[in-house]
Amino acid sequence: MGKMRTQSAPWRAAAVLASVLLVGGVAACGNSDTGGGGTKDDGKITMGFSQVGAESGWRTANTISIKEAATAAGIELKFDDAQQKQENQIKAIRNYIQQKVDVIAFSPVVESGWDTVLKEAKDANIPVILTDRSVDSADKSLYKTFLGSDFVKEGKLAGEWLVEQKKTASGPVNIVELQGSTGAAPANDRKKGFAEAIAANPNLKVIASQTGDFTRAGGKQVMEQFLKANPKIDVLFAHNDDMGLGALEAITAAGKVPGKDITIITIDAVKDGMQALADGKFNFIAECSPLLGPQLMDLAKKVKDGQEVPARIETQETTFTTEQAKEALPNRKY
Repeated sequence: MGKMRTQSAPWRAAAVLASVLLVGGVAACGNSDTGGGGTKDDGKITMGFSQVGAESGWRTANTISIKEAATAAGIELKFDDAQQKQENQIKAIRNYIQQKVDVIAFSPVVESGWDTVLKEAKDANIPVILTDRSVDSADKSLYKTFLGSDFVKEGKLAGEWLVEQKKTASGPVNIVELQGSTGAAPANDRKKGFAEAIAANPNLKVIASQTGDFTRAGGKQVMEQFLKANPKIDVLFAHNDDMGLGALEAITAAGKVPGKDITIITIDAVKDGMQALADGKFNFIAECSPLLGPQLMDLAKKVKDGQEVPARIETQETTFTTEQAKEALPNRKY
């Protein structure tokens, strides 16, 4: 899933533009301030939103998109940062239920363990929208829709690119994998999609796979361990850019050239990752767009009005090579 820049005019322009596009159905990929409030008589929608945390540049961009889109849509947003802890999210959701917000949205820290609190929201007649990450509940009536990426597809795109690049390899290609947070949907699904894709070439072998918690510091630390334990590493697959950026430091410190001695594949396409790709330090990125805010606000209005919405709405995303990153960077908004 480094720190992102603070809000800027380009960000606001991007949010407004995305809002125009997304109303037509086209997708673009701490501390709590949950006090007070409830449903007002003026007809204004109140949304309670629980965010995973601020673990990556992607997540920071996602938060900015949601806050700016809420302001643009005239929706009162009660925002909570769960700091990567499920218990904090459950507490925040219960607070939103007590405050009688109109809509609850959240990006689940992990996939499991939500049925009880989601049933409480359903019993209170408060619709729930899942953003970015889904849950593994068998009862699909507990939430109205999921808005986000196809993480399995992202992993497959990464693996398929590698299969093509290594199709002439005559011997083993040793791959190390930096997984996202344990139990999180993007970590589970990206791992699955990548494994399915590389199965097409038996020479491609994942020799080590460990979580770096989607953070730059985690990526650096785990990559240092990989390098010490494995003298021959040909490929790094990181579940997000930030872990890949951390791994760059470890690879360089070990006297190896990232992008040449070790092929690096990541997912997200935030600006720092795209810069590394343009510089030839990364080799391939599968995009995961964080700009979900405008479409989330559009969905909130629809579910508040009782309109039917699709059970799953996927963002439109692409992939980048070094040359494509060079072309895209000048206009990159995150």
